[in-house]
Amino acid sequence: MTMKESIQKRKAEHIELCLTDQVMGENISSGLEKYRFLHHALPDLNFEEIEIGTSFLEKSISTPFLVSSMTGGAALAEAINRNLAVACEERGWAFGLGSTRAMVEDKAFRSSFQIRKYAPTIPVLANLGAVQLNEGFTVDECKRIMDWTEADGLVLHLNSIQEVIQQNGDTNFKDLLTKIEHLAKDLDVPVGAKEVGFGIDGEVAKSLVDAGLSFIDVAGAGGTSWSQVEKLRSKEKIKKIAAEAFSDWGNPTAFCLEDVLKEVPDTPLIASGGMKTGLDAAKSLAIGANLVGFARSILKEAVDSEEAILEWMEVRELELQMVMFGIGAKDINALKSTNRLVR
Repeated sequence: MTMKESIQKRKAEHIELCLTDQVMGENISSGLEKYRFLHHALPDLNFEEIEIGTSFLEKSISTPFLVSSMTGGAALAEAINRNLAVACEERGWAFGLGSTRAMVEDKAFRSSFQIRKYAPTIPVLANLGAVQLNEGFTVDECKRIMDWTEADGLVLHLNSIQEVIQQNGDTNFKDLLTKIEHLAKDLDVPVGAKEVGFGIDGEVAKSLVDAGLSFIDVAGAGGTSWSQVEKLRSKEKIKKIAAEAFSDWGNPTAFCLEDVLKEVPDTPLIASGGMKTGLDAAKSLAIGANLVGFARSILKEAVDSEEAILEWMEVRELELQMVMFGIGAKDINALKSTNRLVR
């Protein structure tokens, strides 16, 4: 099997598996269920005047929502990214591309990541596995990725446990922080970091921000478990058995948000990991997130059609507005400063 065929197969399998419930972590949640809003019976607001717009990477957007990094590098991925990009532009959501490593390894994959023509005004994040900086990826290659995607920022994903279980995974994370620091210094766009569902805590976030990163996506536990995804893909008996022990691995999203805010309170923060509803989003924003990312929960609609995505997005936006009406928060700043979120 050629490298191109291997990449296509892996990406297609990721999509197929993530459309099932087999990839969810077991006996672990986002932690958001431990929070409740105190209902305000007399909100002194006109529901029609509630404003959910915000900004990210110096761009104004109509919502505090992000479609988190999911895919690219396969035939179906191109259609998914196109549908998502069109919908994000129409509804004012930020958009995160899947891992752009494939763009460098084979030019045939580039079109699946080049969505700027469908989304000219919203913030777009390119995405690369941080470990690739230990596997020969240079600053110049990262600059080419930014040129090809026309993205507003680069997010480096941290996926150590996934790489161990993944066939031929890249597991040399030694001295990676130094390379991340050099990249952040040399790249002329904001660089951030995200986990892939096991969470970034305060200590790690501080080390990344001290190294020059501009934003953190905690990507906590409670949603897709990539150890389970790779377990289902694996043909290696030992790794499949070992992966079973990690079905409940990770830091819950709510814990990550709290912990990161203690260490780097002024750093833009994205909440993702187990997000399903606008109520989940509202809790995350009230804890302290600036943006909320959805991934697997929108994948089925992304495969179906642009229209299905738009309907799904409209429901999430309405849920958020209903929460804000229910607690008397007229805009996102009021939601973020509310005293009506209790644990």
